[in-house]
Amino acid sequence: MSTTRPETKAGIAPAAATSAEERKNSRARAARRRKGLVLGSRLLLLVVLLGLWEVLARTKVIDPFNFSMPSKVWEQISTWVMHGTAQGSLAEQITTTLYEAFMGWIIGVIAGVVLGIVLGRITFLADVLGPYVKVLNAIPRIALAPIFVIWFGLGPASKIASAIVLVFFPVFFNAFQGAREVDRNLVDNARILGASNRKVTLQVVVPSATTWIFTSLHISFGFALIGAIVGEYIGASKGVGLLVAAAQGNFNPAGVYAAMAILAVVALVAEGLLTLVERRLFKWKPAGHGADR
Repeated sequence: MSTTRPETKAGIAPAAATSAEERKNSRARAARRRKGLVLGSRLLLLVVLLGLWEVLARTKVIDPFNFSMPSKVWEQISTWVMHGTAQGSLAEQITTTLYEAFMGWIIGVIAGVVLGIVLGRITFLADVLGPYVKVLNAIPRIALAPIFVIWFGLGPASKIASAIVLVFFPVFFNAFQGAREVDRNLVDNARILGASNRKVTLQVVVPSATTWIFTSLHISFGFALIGAIVGEYIGASKGVGLLVAAAQGNFNPAGVYAAMAILAVVALVAEGLLTLVERRLFKWKPAGHGADR
């Protein structure tokens, strides 16, 4: 009996390893199939919606003048790509809007994170400034865009300011909540080991709040784009928002939809980049139900 037992265990181990590898490969194939199915379904839905829009417009079920149609939208985008716009090349308009949105996003994120963590750590400041933050958050921030144009003129500064106020509050509240939700045992243990308030904040609170902060980054860049576009729509010399305003002024619905389609692509690319950065930074997190999105 004693001579056969090691052989039995040695035989079971490779079989168990092979079975685990097969299960892993099976799960990987199933994940790839599901990802392909989801992507195919998304593309099919888009094709169906665009096709339905085209058919309804061509058969005059909906007014083609007001609603335009996908073929005319595509023609408008092609014209802008090949021949440029009245305000300059299409690349120049997109670059201008992206610059304004990105600068507003960076400044809004930094301000929101710093102030959110500071108020989350210092209860006295939170009690003093809390009502003012709530009042400012209650102001319709889109309504501030005309004021920024008056203050800063038609240049990029007014659009950056509009983007900042839209980005700041969601980032601030997430950073504030993340700082408040830190495990008290971690903080207490750090203090027992002799960590100063500065080290506790930088080495315990900030890493713990990072997940909360990244959650707000996904939506905040979209807000930055909205701020830049609204500012350009009100008054600008360049930008995608100006294309929307010009198309509307010329009763060109295809131009409006074309600018919106360009913005949608830009927003999706930015979302994809943020998701990629988040996955690289949070490799330790277990994959959730939405990991394959």
